[in-house]
Amino acid sequence: MAYEPEGQDREQRPGERLARLLRRWWEEAGRVPGGTRPTQQALASRLGIDQTTLSRYLNPRHASTAPPRVVEALHAHLRAPAGELERARELCRAVLEENDRQGTADHGPEPTGGTDTVNAVNGMDGVNGTEDTDGTEGMQDTDGREALTRSRSRFRSRWAVPVLVAAAVVLAFVAGAVVRDQYASHPRTAADDVAAGAVPASGTPLEWPLLRKRTEDQYTRGRALQHLLMAHGYEVKADGFFGDETQDAVMDFQRRNHLPSDGKVGKDTWPALVKPVGPGADEHTVLALQELLHNTGQGGTEVSGEFTAATAEDLRFFQRGHDLPPTGRADVDTWLALLVFQRPPADAPAYQRSTSPLPSAPA
Repeated sequence: MAYEPEGQDREQRPGERLARLLRRWWEEAGRVPGGTRPTQQALASRLGIDQTTLSRYLNPRHASTAPPRVVEALHAHLRAPAGELERARELCRAVLEENDRQGTADHGPEPTGGTDTVNAVNGMDGVNGTEDTDGTEGMQDTDGREALTRSRSRFRSRWAVPVLVAAAVVLAFVAGAVVRDQYASHPRTAADDVAAGAVPASGTPLEWPLLRKRTEDQYTRGRALQHLLMAHGYEVKADGFFGDETQDAVMDFQRRNHLPSDGKVGKDTWPALVKPVGPGADEHTVLALQELLHNTGQGGTEVSGEFTAATAEDLRFFQRGHDLPPTGRADVDTWLALLVFQRPPADAPAYQRSTSPLPSAPA
């Protein structure tokens, strides 16, 4: 497949342009002095991915965006021109930015099944939160904050020194009393931080999504939930459909872990279900992680059930992009971010047509 001229290349979307560039690297590998063009099977083996995935990365007509680590590895293995690596990195970034824009336009994170879930995201398991339907309250809050900021600025310009000194004395006294009264008798635990949710650099806390019994496919989050249940010893099918079997497993898990056994998975149940993930982790826990990581829009992760070096690198890339420590291992905060930042499916997946259960009334 010949590489098309630069003028035509500009007309393509970043993902197609990246695929054409990578394919040209592969096709021209044999022309480099001392180089030979490897088969796709051999090249995929060197990269630690399967051949089908590599073929998608090299196919402009059905482009699947190669993550940065794969782009850099391809550049090295195929001895591509040194000056083209930065161009490939720029195309990677352009694809990720395009995916982020599309994700925002498609109503943000992947829907998990109807307005009930949206309303309940900020509530406890099975308890719906309050929805601001027209944004008016948010606008009023913004105007109020701006007015308050202007007022404080004028106040500080005239009374800054005496007021700040007095405030410092009062705050020091109050803070000391609070610390003695609360922290001495009620030390803060890690569970308190988990319940509050991760706080990214933006300052807006993330909230655990709520999953409940529904006839609709709940896609990646649903399959991740089922893999996590299997990691805890439950026999359920990882098909994304939250039916009676999944609900029974959730309720039993909740009872065993002293949680409200309502069969709904939210901010109390998710932290108990997820496990730390790294090399040697349980197969089903790794499958849950890889399913979520693959659907974040950063170029694709192989879903194999084995925590490979490629999985760790993809995870570090995700963590850096969401203001998390890039450890390459999944802790509670990483699980939370993965569950929140899921992309909606572009189309109904093939498995949905073959495994969709008969309609039944939701719980």
